[in-house]
Amino acid sequence: MAEADGLSGSDVVLYVNVGTEEAPDYDAVGSQRGVTFREQTAEIDMSSKESRSMRVKAGRYSATVSLTGLYVPDDDAYLALKDAFRAGDLILIHKSESDVEVEEASALITSMQDDNPDSAPATIAVELRIDGDWAEVGS
Repeated sequence: MAEADGLSGSDVVLYVNVGTEEAPDYDAVGSQRGVTFREQTAEIDMSSKESRSMRVKAGRYSATVSLTGLYVPDDDAYLALKDAFRAGDLILIHKSESDVEVEEASALITSMQDDNPDSAPATIAVELRIDGDWAEVGS
């Protein structure tokens, strides 16, 4: 049996729309160190007194993105995130794997943090909540 080659984490990148909704222009958030894509489904307990066994049904779907990176104050994608966060606007994002954009979504930035330690690189952390669903690029 052939061993499967896994995708390197450095090949997965978050892109942010730095253009307009009508004419999107996606840039990678500069100096990304890590990005985490999380999807989850809440469960609805459908159990009854008739049985000791728990019965569940799928509830609300949700997705989040967490990004960490070096702080680059003049990076266009970082500035687009910062502007959308402060305005409370949704922002368009793309997920890319090995330089191929695979999914896109609208997202609300729920938190942004700059960490500026002594004698170490300044970093950012950004949390985004997907509005609705991810869509395959080109669908």
